[in-house]
Amino acid sequence: MSVHLVGGGWSDEPDGAEYAEFLAEAGARAAASGRSVPRIAVIAVRDADDREHAEKLVATAGAAGEFEPHITAVGHDGVVPSTAFTDVDGILVGGGLTPAYRELLEPHFGEVRRQVAAGVPYLGFSAGAAIAAERALIGGWRIGGVAVSPEDAAEGLDELTIAPGIGLVDVSIDVHAAQWGTLSRLVAAVEAGLVTGGLGIDERTALIVGEGGLRVAGHGSVWRVLPGENGVVVGTIGA
Repeated sequence: MSVHLVGGGWSDEPDGAEYAEFLAEAGARAAASGRSVPRIAVIAVRDADDREHAEKLVATAGAAGEFEPHITAVGHDGVVPSTAFTDVDGILVGGGLTPAYRELLEPHFGEVRRQVAAGVPYLGFSAGAAIAAERALIGGWRIGGVAVSPEDAAEGLDELTIAPGIGLVDVSIDVHAAQWGTLSRLVAAVEAGLVTGGLGIDERTALIVGEGGLRVAGHGSVWRVLPGENGVVVGTIGA
């Protein structure tokens, strides 16, 4: 099964393009176990609007197909129970403050890896995409005190911060790339040697990592950032 990483973003008229392959994979897994629709774990970690965010994710993803949501919505001081991932055909982790998602889901990283290895597809939306990496870029807007991206996208952190993530992909991920100006943060992180390479994902765009390599779905681009002889090399993978 595949890992699906969405760069965030909403639409007043969602078409489900970023979620279609994820739900198709979850549906195939559900059918194999005798379920008519897939059961999806939906995880929202938010300060006040956790339930609202989870329901918005369900409505947006639901434009791609029917599923049964198994919602876990908690605040930043809450606890994500192990039952959040029980008997599901897919895992959808939402957006918000990336450090909070990483902290609350860290006790379950091993279980998520186990399920994905067993064929359960994973979809990370915004923060859920960022923490899917082995070395997760969880926030910050400066390196050595020098600004490298807008402060509004700093996630409450000053210096660019890398922390252990779930480990579903081996390059670092940044999100809202074109919309929030975070591509420059990823470029700076690679150039400074904080990460060995990265992928920046636009809003309403999914990077799909599977056996066939990398694919892009949705409405934007994925930006590939790699170290080069004289700095970094940046290119795009279009949807």
